[in-house]
Amino acid sequence: KTDAGLYTCDIGTDVAKSKVSVQEKPTEVTKQLEDKTSPAGQDISLSCELSKADVNIRWYKDGKAIRKSQKYDLQQEGTRAILIIRDSVVKDS
Repeated sequence: KTDAGLYTCDIGTDVAKSKVSVQEKPTEVTKQLEDKTSPAGQDISLSCELSKADVNIRWYKDGKAIRKSQKYDLQQEGTRAILIIRDSVVKDS
């Protein structure tokens, strides 16, 4: 059910009208990513928390988009966005 719509105040001889629209709050990051240090060869997991679930998320490394692959696993669990870097090497820094 939505609160948006046309509201009226009718007194018989006159009517006042108001159009109400409700805008959804933008999604926010509620828990930031944390810096990680890991020995080479281990998987590294990065995660952040969002104010809403099921949001379209894009991950980037140095400005370049990351796609799901053998190297990267992208997951979403409710409001949590997770990036797993598999078999880390020095150039993943």
